[in-house]
Amino acid sequence: MFIAFEGGEGAGKSTQEALLAASLADLGHRVVRTREPGGTPAGEAIRHVVLSPEFEGLEPRAEALLFAAARGEHAARVIRPALERGDVVICDRYIDSSVAYQGLGRDLGTKRVRDLSMWATGDLLPDLTIVLDVNPEVGLARLSNRDRLEAEPLLYHQRVRNAFLLIAADEPDRYLVLDATLGVAVLAAAILERVLAELDGR
Repeated sequence: MFIAFEGGEGAGKSTQEALLAASLADLGHRVVRTREPGGTPAGEAIRHVVLSPEFEGLEPRAEALLFAAARGEHAARVIRPALERGDVVICDRYIDSSVAYQGLGRDLGTKRVRDLSMWATGDLLPDLTIVLDVNPEVGLARLSNRDRLEAEPLLYHQRVRNAFLLIAADEPDRYLVLDATLGVAVLAAAILERVLAELDGR
């Protein structure tokens, strides 16, 4: 099973990913936790370019291409092999992040950006995407040292939030949208319940 976590900055994705991974491992599942951009040596190098303030002002189309390149490598080297072994893959961000951050946030076009990543990954989509929804003002206030994207203006992050909600609304059966301001244990329980239901149905 391939599970992706999405959401704005400061939504608490890392916390919930770790809790889900631990719960699934306790139940006997083999779990691979990974992230985007990253997950491979090439992906981590690209991560530095797209997130480091050192590259402030990166051309938006170049940015989108770099994210897609990292994703293609990641899908081929990490995600597909893990799924073929029968592992559960938990990924911090995936295609929807590019659609939200570059497609809508950078106004490059959501379909164009999605199509680019679908081509790069050979049409690999998560079985379930968990969107942790948080008001950008709340999420950004939780951050200390902001990377290049986190440092974007509030309006940009509001557009990104709206994009995630629109994406999830288009395919409700494949998404679980949760209020990220709920308690950690409440969120973890809701996520685990949905994931176990999906696994039981396989």
